[in-house]
Amino acid sequence: MKASAITLFALAALVGCSQDEPVSDQAMPTGSAAPVTESPPEEVPAIQTELTGEADRWGDEDPAPLSLATRAVSGPKKKPKADTPMGGGTESADAFSWDDKNGGARAKGGDDGSLARNSAAEGLLGGQFGEHLPRTPMPERVQEEEEEEAPEAAAQAGTGGENYRDYGINPLTMTEQDRFSTFAADVDTASYSLARAKLNSGWLPNTASVRVEEFVNGLDYEYDAPKKTSEAPFAVSMEAAPSPWDRAHHILRIGVQGEHVDVENAAPVHLTFLIDVSGSMNTPAKLDLAKSSMAVMVDHLGPDDTVAIATYAGASEILLEPTTDRSAMRKAIDGIRAGGGTHMDSGMNLAYTMAATTNIPGHESRVIVLSDGDANIGRTSVEEILARVDGYTEEGITLTTIGLGMGDYNDVMMEQLANQGDGAYFYVDSQAEADKVFGEDLIGTTRVIAKDLKLQVEFNPKAVMAYRLIGYENRDVADHQFRNDQVDAGEIGSGHQVTALYDVVLRDDAKSQELATVRLRAKPPGPDAPAREWATTMSGSMLRSEVIDSSEDFRKALAVASFAELLRGSPYAAELSYREVYSLALGAGAESELLGLIETAGQLSGERDVVLALR
Repeated sequence: MKASAITLFALAALVGCSQDEPVSDQAMPTGSAAPVTESPPEEVPAIQTELTGEADRWGDEDPAPLSLATRAVSGPKKKPKADTPMGGGTESADAFSWDDKNGGARAKGGDDGSLARNSAAEGLLGGQFGEHLPRTPMPERVQEEEEEEAPEAAAQAGTGGENYRDYGINPLTMTEQDRFSTFAADVDTASYSLARAKLNSGWLPNTASVRVEEFVNGLDYEYDAPKKTSEAPFAVSMEAAPSPWDRAHHILRIGVQGEHVDVENAAPVHLTFLIDVSGSMNTPAKLDLAKSSMAVMVDHLGPDDTVAIATYAGASEILLEPTTDRSAMRKAIDGIRAGGGTHMDSGMNLAYTMAATTNIPGHESRVIVLSDGDANIGRTSVEEILARVDGYTEEGITLTTIGLGMGDYNDVMMEQLANQGDGAYFYVDSQAEADKVFGEDLIGTTRVIAKDLKLQVEFNPKAVMAYRLIGYENRDVADHQFRNDQVDAGEIGSGHQVTALYDVVLRDDAKSQELATVRLRAKPPGPDAPAREWATTMSGSMLRSEVIDSSEDFRKALAVASFAELLRGSPYAAELSYREVYSLALGAGAESELLGLIETAGQLSGERDVVLALR
């Protein structure tokens, strides 16, 4: 494989504790908690390192100038054998210190916080990374335009009239020009489930439908839970190791584990279900699955939780007023029927009006939309329908979307509704997925432990030459808005996990340096709760010497991220094969479902013999 081939993912370190405590080789430090009393201003004119007081934690001295001679920072590249056995450990932190000073965010002139995110990295490092220029995002109506220009390709993708949006692919960024990476947390899993449905139907998914972070977060990991003595609602696991695809690169992983809320002692949850009963939903894979999914949910409710049900087609209708009566819920669900047009805007208005009647301070009030995302009556554009959501989220009513079916599926509508509504986006393609989403996942989603969670990683330019966040393209936050608590970000529920991966190019002496400072900022649940913040550093001494020394969780996350990169046609995976990804996933003890999907994708991509040869 050429050195220009794969510059996959790697990840920086996360969250945790006070910087005046040393980072050990075994675990991240921990500290006590102190609340932030006031949110800092939106823009911070200079870097203020909270615990050291330095204007710039790594000084004003410029790092050593880059040259092609410095590109082989990790020695010669060496590909592992496909059947190499693997095992290892992990670093973790289970307590954090709240940070009440204004460190980490710097003001920038632009709105997107992405200075020189391609020209410098692709120019100076062109000899190492090849001609991997970030691709131009595709138009919103991806499938319709593809069908006009390349009908054979559209048919091969099996996407019909579906609607996806291509958010592009994060390019490599030169650390000396922009050392901050800021993004909103994301626990959506719909992209992984949608790809699974496509592959199980014999089609490769549309490349625009593949969001890497939703693949990574679609799997479960064995992260440590927060200790009961910790005042923070998270525990964080971190690892870094050489990339198995390119020895000149390292992979860094951040894994966040949310605390589990005791449902019996939690505040009541008020759910308003909005069911699409239009003609396009009248199939077993859509409406019938929606009804069976809701039946699963009834069995997981707390004694004081309420459910209301509304439907929409050509018109909107109330089927069930808010109630705790389980038999009434089941009767209403059983009576749902399909037919007519799709007036989503009218349905959204009705559902939010109903949810407002149970919007009690201290309780969770949530609208849950089950639909294929189609809208053809009244306000039909994503922007018009999203405009209605804004006001209700400010009142504390959140929105979760559940996608169903294929053929006329609007991924853009469903994903953007969930993002705008401070909720999660799931896709249900089977009864097994329905049991998962409407069982433990839904209960976790409705028991919020942190709102508007943002992560900011500040890389040390003396240790990290370049970096790339893998995925989260549509969750980008301008660096200078990290402490702007009006900026919408991710919501984290009970037991939720968030995993992020970075691909980094390290300098020769990186192991003796601090690699990065990672800050995490969120609001506790409840109205008008002030934001809180955590900060910690990652030491180069925590780097694993080989990927075989990393944990199975680390390698499984890397495997599924590599799988997603292949499916979306990432230029950073141009020479990677499904066989190599299958081998890594197999060695990491990945579930049979993921292995089967990788094998199927390989077969559909023409690698049939190579993939099967691994059996």
